Amino acid sequence: MITYEEAGELLGLAAARDQRTVGDSDILAWHDDLNEAGITYEDARAALTRFYVAQGDLRAEDRFRATTPDVIHHARSLRRERLTNFVYEPPPGDTDPHYFTRLRGQLSATADGRVPALSAAPALEGGPPLRFVKELEARGYVAGRPMPEDEDDSTTAEVAKVRRPGPLGVECPSCNAPIGRPCKTRFRRPHGARRRVAAGQPAASETPAEIDQRRAAALAHLSAAATTEDEQ
Repeated sequence: MITYEEAGELLGLAAARDQRTVGDSDILAWHDDLNEAGITYEDARAALTRFYVAQGDLRAEDRFRATTPDVIHHARSLRRERLTNFVYEPPPGDTDPHYFTRLRGQLSATADGRVPALSAAPALEGGPPLRFVKELEARGYVAGRPMPEDEDDSTTAEVAKVRRPGPLGVECPSCNAPIGRPCKTRFRRPHGARRRVAAGQPAASETPAEIDQRRAAALAHLSAAATTEDEQ
């Protein structure tokens, strides 16, 4: 909590910079405002410094005096900056029964400046996921050794191709859309033939024999209908 003496010191520091006149009502107002906002004396001093340093980039006629909202704004910005790269430090062991209490304490100490804040984000440590390593080992990779070369050049050439899973991984037999490009349909949906080819099925939904059989049945139906019409 900022005392009346500390509020007077803060106003004295501001007056030394902008030549203001300080009275008892000024001290009372700064005391009440800064304490209501939860600003510490150290943060208020740092906020005043930041405020007046920023004023140095302005012309004399554009500069103005610091008020309590200015101090509160810069003090809160300083606290947020100190927590930018905050990393929780757990106690020795695998568990922490007082995690939330310890976390709040470390956050408060870092934001107050009592604990030095990290100047850079910590680097990620650890190797690749175990599942990824197992997949590599299944393909002949051993940690510490280079990847084995493919003996079949044709396999290497196939892997080098840009392929996509699903219908876009094959050329459309209906509209000839190339691999990776959508079909020339409404809403750019793939043709049925393309979906069948991607699933390893024939492009046509029927075999040639089935198509011929269906065509013959249709012709026979039309012939019978024509004969019936002639008889009538």
